[in-house]
Amino acid sequence: MRLPARRLLPATALTAASALLTGCFAGAESSTDAGADGKRIRVAMMQPPRSGLSPLSDDAFKLSRWSAAETLVKLDEEGDAQPALATKWRQSGRSWTFEIRPGVTFHDGTELTAETVVNSLTRAATASPKPRILDGVELTAKADGDKVTVTTATEDPLVPQRLSSPQLSILAAKAYRGKTVDPVGAGTGPFELTKVNGTASASLDRYEDYWGEKAKAPGIDVKFVPDGTARAAALRSGEADIVESIPVSQAAVLDQDLITEVPMPRTNTLYLNTGKGAFKDASLRAAAREAIDAEAIVKGVYEGRADVAEGLLGPALPWAAELRGPVTRAAEAGKPNGEAITIGTYTDRSEMPEVAATLQQQLQKAGFKVKLDVREYTNIESDALSGRFDAFVLSRATVLDSGDPAAYLYSDFATDGTFNLSQFADKGVDKALKKASESKVGDARRKAIIEAEAAVLTQDAAVPMLHERVIQGDAPAVVDAAHDPRERELVTVDTYVK
Repeated sequence: MRLPARRLLPATALTAASALLTGCFAGAESSTDAGADGKRIRVAMMQPPRSGLSPLSDDAFKLSRWSAAETLVKLDEEGDAQPALATKWRQSGRSWTFEIRPGVTFHDGTELTAETVVNSLTRAATASPKPRILDGVELTAKADGDKVTVTTATEDPLVPQRLSSPQLSILAAKAYRGKTVDPVGAGTGPFELTKVNGTASASLDRYEDYWGEKAKAPGIDVKFVPDGTARAAALRSGEADIVESIPVSQAAVLDQDLITEVPMPRTNTLYLNTGKGAFKDASLRAAAREAIDAEAIVKGVYEGRADVAEGLLGPALPWAAELRGPVTRAAEAGKPNGEAITIGTYTDRSEMPEVAATLQQQLQKAGFKVKLDVREYTNIESDALSGRFDAFVLSRATVLDSGDPAAYLYSDFATDGTFNLSQFADKGVDKALKKASESKVGDARRKAIIEAEAAVLTQDAAVPMLHERVIQGDAPAVVDAAHDPRERELVTVDTYVK
């Protein structure tokens, strides 16, 4: 959503950073090369490529955001599967058969066929490590005419959603000639990746033979700018047209008409250790929940640029609020009486230590004695998973790569969940989570997911505090840039610069 304009603060904080990007796009075609439908689009992105833009890594989301690579399936706003490179599909037990879209060519001029689809999926399924979307999933693909049959080891209602992950993008055979995957000139999207300059920049041109509607912009020029202040300066100075992930601290000094805040499927949650220590007592878990003032955290730490949580799933999944009802708590709040607790969190996300400090004050006011343990995530994760803390503050993605939150709920709150920070074990919750995981995609599954969420909240195994937003900057001349909560789209066929 685009927030109303606020008073513009002095821009002195941006002056130094502006120098970092002076000439950032100098010499780029974007400054002079206007096509019939507009200029090339200059994009400042936060993270540089980590794996040479291999689609088998998180770099895949960059290819997707540039509309350079496509998948068999895409997701609508509700998270339901829609046709992309596959036109239709059907399930038969453990197997799903997909009909491949005819008339599609890769950027190298070769044709999209069932065999090329199988090649891409097989490379992903046999990769080491596997793409995250296939973690724990055994998948094989077989071609039959213009169809591809995908089979999993166990029946999986989420196969189409899994195949929507950018990590399962379909690329031309030439992309797989070496040990690594090279996406340059190998996608099917409306923009062709033509050049990658390491971790500094990338260039894309409109692909004139695209199977769908032709892109309105003639191309995209990308700069990777990890410094958030510098990215904000690029928007303020007019050196970039679209800017990713503007820090909260910089958002206030920008023209608010240029900012769009997009709700993220990410929840800042306080996980309470139900296995041992103070929070093994359900009444003390309830006391902690009642002591937390999430609105104060949103206003103080996030400067109002986040949403107070009503549940574990936030506004990025609009159906959750529509289905959610009141939660009946299992225990009344008890009295802490100076009970000592340790809260852990990490420094990798700049807001986390400040959130923990605010929680410390709130819980101490309620009667707890609170100690904080704050480290880098890699140095604290194993202790958190082993139950070394009474509570842990985590910013948690709630839909992972499939667009479906059932996997997150199971991972975090099932007795055998692999990310069970709360050391939580409850047969009733396990039953609700199993039902949600096995339900067919659609209304029934969404209803089961909300029932599972309620089962977790009833026991106060975790206290959802807020849902984060990502702040995107669009210059005044930008038309129809995507604002995608899943961060799969940014520049589409409809995006251009006037």
